Amino acid sequence: MFQGFEWFVPKDQKHWQRLRDAIPSLKAIGVDNMWIPPGCKAGWHGSNGYDTYDLYDLGEFEQKDSRGTKWGTKAELVEMVHTANAHGVGILWDAVLNHKAAADYTERCLAVKVDPKDRRKETGKPQEIEAWTGFDFKGRGGTYSSMKYNWNHFTATDYDAKTQTNAIYKFLGRDKKGWSKDVDDELGNYDYLMFADVDFSQPEVRDDVLKWGEWIGKELSLGGIRFDAIKHYSEDFLRDFIRHLDQTVGTNWFLVGEYWRDDLEVLSGYIKRMGNRISLFDVRLVGNMSRISMARRGDLRKIFDGTLALHRPANAVTFVRNHDTQEGGSLETALDPYFIPLGYTLILLRAHSGYPCVFYGDLYGMKGPRATPPSCGGKLAQIVLARTLYAYGHQTDYFDQAHCIGFTRAGHPSHSSHAGLAVLMTNAHTYAYKRMNVGAHHAGERWTDVLRGAWGEVVIDRMGWGTFPVGPRSVALWVNRNAERRDVLDGLVFDDDIYKEEN
Repeated sequence: MFQGFEWFVPKDQKHWQRLRDAIPSLKAIGVDNMWIPPGCKAGWHGSNGYDTYDLYDLGEFEQKDSRGTKWGTKAELVEMVHTANAHGVGILWDAVLNHKAAADYTERCLAVKVDPKDRRKETGKPQEIEAWTGFDFKGRGGTYSSMKYNWNHFTATDYDAKTQTNAIYKFLGRDKKGWSKDVDDELGNYDYLMFADVDFSQPEVRDDVLKWGEWIGKELSLGGIRFDAIKHYSEDFLRDFIRHLDQTVGTNWFLVGEYWRDDLEVLSGYIKRMGNRISLFDVRLVGNMSRISMARRGDLRKIFDGTLALHRPANAVTFVRNHDTQEGGSLETALDPYFIPLGYTLILLRAHSGYPCVFYGDLYGMKGPRATPPSCGGKLAQIVLARTLYAYGHQTDYFDQAHCIGFTRAGHPSHSSHAGLAVLMTNAHTYAYKRMNVGAHHAGERWTDVLRGAWGEVVIDRMGWGTFPVGPRSVALWVNRNAERRDVLDGLVFDDDIYKEEN
């Protein structure tokens, strides 16, 4: 999977066009699916879309001072999806269902302040507030859905316009049931995240959002959905939503949820309660990468401890960085840059270790106040292509040293002439070596490092063994120098200048 955006993509409404043009080169290196940013109309035309205003406006109606979203118009979106489908690339929609933002008008309603550190505790008396909770979507005029939202359709908000006070206000009323009970227990009850929090206990709300899921499946030829912030809204509703998708758009959509919790038991339990129909991002693996990369003597052997990739690989989506963990993201996570190629080789080239997701900012670089070039020395595309060509067959792990680990893939006759590969990495400041076996069927072959960080050749002996080197704080990816399509891998010139039209 490829995540098709980063936090600081330009606010020029050209992104759907960029992605459309990039699809052929992404497919060529082995991308099968692309997760695109939230494409629904947001609070303003320069927003990344997580402040969703109107689910039914995909850049089609004049609302919030623009017809298009930050990414472009609906017509450009449809064209991009069509191009992706024509190249065999599935599109995953980023569904932001937890909250709504940028209401059209305020309403007077009864509410009570709650403790932001424990949302179960009320910190004052019920009071009348003026909340931004009225949504009439006049620009859309009832097209696709006649549903309009008011304060009864939300559980809480974070601002009282009457007193100009920022606080978490839980709404009160005869039909209000309070916080959802089936959400994460962080902060006592983590139902409320931001803006106007959607109340899925309200039948009108449930019906409208279920209808939207079916609608978007008919509007766009999608391959699945990435669900945003699922720890913050009703688990029961999401289960119903998934069932509805299965019954209307079909059971072949890939579904992945963002449940940001570094806890294997919590994530595994959630997957089970969803009938194993959903995958989750492997937050623990990213945390392990961060901790090990930043430690003076981090133990590489512990990289998969407590991860979904190790314990539930069929439901794990693995990643190294994303828009939230990058600088300026809401969940900014420290990761020493030297570790990025190590992380990608671990998630891309290993067997039965989850479904890897490559980040736009690592493949194309990042804009913003501290712009960065493509990571991995510009060689991430080669690592992705190496997965496509050579990451097959039996895997043997060499996780036997704290600061130097490796693994081999023996290859398979159905892929690139049974080539296989050997990966070695170290977080030490010195060269390292490891004797690893790639299979006796590779005897006599001469292997070289695809990434060219370790020079020379490794000759495989008659029993399939070779002694492989790796440079300081780096990773080496060894493959037979005469392997089928090795010339394609070595000669790969990936076009990472996705903003060429603006240069």
